[in-house]
Amino acid sequence: MQEKIQARLRELREEYASGQKVMAELQNRQAELHQTLLRISGAIQVLDEMLPGADPATAGSSESPSAT
Repeated sequence: MQEKIQARLRELREEYASGQKVMAELQNRQAELHQTLLRISGAIQVLDEMLPGADPATAGSSESPSAT
């Protein structure tokens, strides 16, 4: 009985460590994606402002994504 408990405990610890690794990878990916979205949002804003006759105060206000 003791061996089964120890084996199960070992399995759970390995699964937990694996889950922590995946979580860290996903958090890194989220941070990278957030930075990419900020760059895209900035590029959209610049291009909107470069359009002839565009009012910088209202250009793309309904289309460009908000940077969160």
